[in-house]
Amino acid sequence: MLKADLHLHTSYSSDSNSSPEQIIVCCLEKGINCLAVTDHGTIAGALKIKEIAPFTIIIGEEVSTLSGDMIGYFLTRDIPNGISAEEAAIRIKEQGGIVCIPHPFTHFRSSAMTVDNVHKLMPYIEVIEVFNARSIFLDNTGKAESFAREHGFLISAGSDAHTLGEIGNAYLEMPEFNNQDSFRQALLNGKIMGHYANPLVHFGSTKARIRKKW
Repeated sequence: MLKADLHLHTSYSSDSNSSPEQIIVCCLEKGINCLAVTDHGTIAGALKIKEIAPFTIIIGEEVSTLSGDMIGYFLTRDIPNGISAEEAAIRIKEQGGIVCIPHPFTHFRSSAMTVDNVHKLMPYIEVIEVFNARSIFLDNTGKAESFAREHGFLISAGSDAHTLGEIGNAYLEMPEFNNQDSFRQALLNGKIMGHYANPLVHFGSTKARIRKKW
């Protein structure tokens, strides 16, 4: 079985200082043996980790759309930030990728998609992230999972780690896979594991953003 953290950021994101090499060491220490690397606006970090990791890596990206954040899994090229959510979803699908909505309906998170925006994208969505370890309010998980179950979406979980200490805070125990179709099947048999992060972890990503800016 895999322990798959399906939402993670590297130093290729503007708000993280975690290098690919450091992330791999941390994963090996914690027993995480599958990562979806989902940097903001680029797949470069995911490609770098895939070159050197001794375990399964999903090439992903977290795209900042005009309607909120969207994750693409199994990508082959970057998707630009700042485009419409529908355009981002179309570009993910054109690459044979899988559309996931991370941390939906989250209070006080401006990048989270609203229920209305998610409804508009339902023809494209396959996965809803129902457990994000960085969520501050516990009811967000329940709302996301209820929505996913009601509409027949696959579910995922991820630490949304921007610092090394957060890696593996949330993950799925799931069967191994080797392509998009077997990944979908593995999600069907996945079990959500982990715990919520201390809210203070958000200061870590803010610190990284300021450090890189200056």
